[in-house]
Amino acid sequence: MKRRHLLPLLAAPALLPRLARAQAQPWPAGTVRIIVPFAPGSFTDISARLLAQELTGQIGQSVVVENRGGAGGTLGATAAARAAPDGLTLLLTDNSYAISPSLYPSLPYDALADLAQVSRIASSPSILLVRPGLGARDLNALVAMAKARPGALSFGSGGQGSSAHLAMELLANVAGMRLLHVPYRGVAAAIAEVISGRVDMAIASLASGVTHVRAGTLHGLGVSGAQRAAALPMVPTFIEAGQPRYDMMYWWGVAAPKATPEGTINRLNAEIGTALRAPKLVEAFAAAGATPVHSTPAEMTAHMAREVALWREVVQRAGVKLE
Repeated sequence: MKRRHLLPLLAAPALLPRLARAQAQPWPAGTVRIIVPFAPGSFTDISARLLAQELTGQIGQSVVVENRGGAGGTLGATAAARAAPDGLTLLLTDNSYAISPSLYPSLPYDALADLAQVSRIASSPSILLVRPGLGARDLNALVAMAKARPGALSFGSGGQGSSAHLAMELLANVAGMRLLHVPYRGVAAAIAEVISGRVDMAIASLASGVTHVRAGTLHGLGVSGAQRAAALPMVPTFIEAGQPRYDMMYWWGVAAPKATPEGTINRLNAEIGTALRAPKLVEAFAAAGATPVHSTPAEMTAHMAREVALWREVVQRAGVKLE
């Protein structure tokens, strides 16, 4: 296990008494379900299944994943917000949860008030993926191609207003490109369409794109972050590729219904922290280009508030509206 993966998990000795008390909390009887508000195949789904497997072994009862995709992740989030606050229902989501409040004027839940944040579990750089036949071997060539043919190049995403959609809108804005958006039901479907050649490009988490770049079915033209990703060292950063203003990072986190007792939230947080230290999970995350991140509920709550504010600004600047 790499030291950099362990640091976020072990760097706060002051948390140990709280975690010990959390471990003493009784676990509610019954099957625990982790709602993933997207179709199977994305890293959100994969990480949920890895987490469920570890938690099942730790607590000695079944932890299952339930995919409830649709409406940019809001259907699954609604189901989680309305679930009984008994610790048996969790939501595992990503950036899209913080985006939805800016896209849906009348959500059936309040993103900051109706779910209790438990912990982040992972982070990953974003990566720009293009089909090999496009002829753009670097980002400068792609930008030049897009500027020469405004609106001709297409990009796929996990749906109108999804994190993959807005990530590309942000890149198009800073690079001065005008692109054609083609939404799909999930980022995995969008990536498959880029591989097939039916659309030209997509932005996804490194975790979702790493295997395709390694296999040569897609080209990676840039990754976010200050340095190249260890999982794909041949792909330059956006800074190296000529777009230093682009630095969108993906994250994943777990939440529970708002009225879930504090003791249960702390127990959930402690169990997640233990799961994130499991060598099998750490190795699987690293292979996918993601880094485990364990945060306190308070840290995750503050992170979510910042993300909601950030994406509100991006949505307004790009003029993105749901169709």
